[in-house]
Amino acid sequence: MNITVLGAGAWGTALAIAVAPRCNVMLWGRNASAMRNAAERRENTATLPGFAFPEDLSVTSDLERALAHLSDGGNFDQSLLVVATPVSGLRSIAGQLNGRQIPNLIWLCKGMEAETGLIPHQVLSEVLGTGIDSGALSGPSFAQEVAGGLPCALTIASKSASLRQLAVKAFNGGNMRIYTTDDVIGVEVGGAVKNILAIAAGIADGLGLGMNARAALITRGLAEITRLGIALGGRPETFMGLTGMGDLILTCTGDLSRNRQVGVALAQGKSLDAIVAELGHVAEGVRCARAVQALAAERGIDMPITNAIAGVLFMDMSIIDMIAQLLSRHTKDEWEA
Repeated sequence: MNITVLGAGAWGTALAIAVAPRCNVMLWGRNASAMRNAAERRENTATLPGFAFPEDLSVTSDLERALAHLSDGGNFDQSLLVVATPVSGLRSIAGQLNGRQIPNLIWLCKGMEAETGLIPHQVLSEVLGTGIDSGALSGPSFAQEVAGGLPCALTIASKSASLRQLAVKAFNGGNMRIYTTDDVIGVEVGGAVKNILAIAAGIADGLGLGMNARAALITRGLAEITRLGIALGGRPETFMGLTGMGDLILTCTGDLSRNRQVGVALAQGKSLDAIVAELGHVAEGVRCARAVQALAAERGIDMPITNAIAGVLFMDMSIIDMIAQLLSRHTKDEWEA
C-alpha cells in the first residue's frame, strides 16, 4: 500500500517510521533544507532526533512528487494520504490539495481552528467538500514512543467503512493496535479539549498540589469533554474510550506532553510567550483554549476548568485566583449536566 504523509513534525515522522516496514511510505515536509538533511542522515533531526528511518522510507519536500507517490504501482484507490500538520496548518495544506484527485484522506491533528472554532473535519469539508473518503486517526500516542516501536492503541474515526478498513490494513500491525468508530465528532472533541486540560494538570503538578488534585482535574475534565462532545453530536461512549479518557490520561500525566509542560512552566511563573518560545513545538491547548471557551459559551455548556485556563492564558488571571475560583464553585450532584 502506498502512503504519503504530509507534515514532517514529530507525529507525522513517527507514524511514517512505524508504518514504513510494511507499507510504501513517503514523508513530505515543506522545509527543503530540513528534508534534505533528513534524507541524507536518515533521521529527522529537526523534529524527532534519535530515531533512524527504516531503509525504505522516502523523504521529499516536493509536494508534486509526494502526491504522485499515491499512484505508484497503479493501485491509487487503495492508497492513503495522511495529513500530519497542526490544526493551524490544516486549511493551508487543504487548499493546496483542492482540485486534485485524492483517494483516501486521514488527518492526525487534534484541536480547533483558532480563528473559526472549527474542528478538523469541518475545516476540510469547507475547503475540499464532502466527496472524499476521510477520517481522523487519534488516541493516546506520544511520537517518541511510537517511533521507538513501543506498544500503542489508536482509533480510526470515519463515516466510511471502507476507509476504516483501509486504515486498519495500513496501520494495524507490529506494536500498533487500531480500533474503529464512525463517531468523528466525538473523537475530534476529545482530542481537542484534552490539550487544554493537560495545561491545568501541569499547573497543578507544577504547584505540587498532589495526586488527589490531578485525579480530580482529570475526572472533572472528562466531564467537560463529554458535555461539549455530546452537545456537538458525539456519542457518550466515545469519551470513555481511547480518544477520550485514554488520551486525556496520557496528556495530563506524561512528561512528554507539550501541553502539560506549558502548565508546569506557568506554575513556575514563566510568561506564556517565553514558554512557547522555549518549547519550540506546537502546544495545541494554547491555540484552541479560546475557541473552546467561546464555543462552550455559545452553546451554554458549563466548562469551568477550560474557562479558568483561558483566563490564565489570555485574561491575566493569576493562577492563585484560578484555583480559588475552581474551589469556590457551588456544590452539585456529580452527574448534573
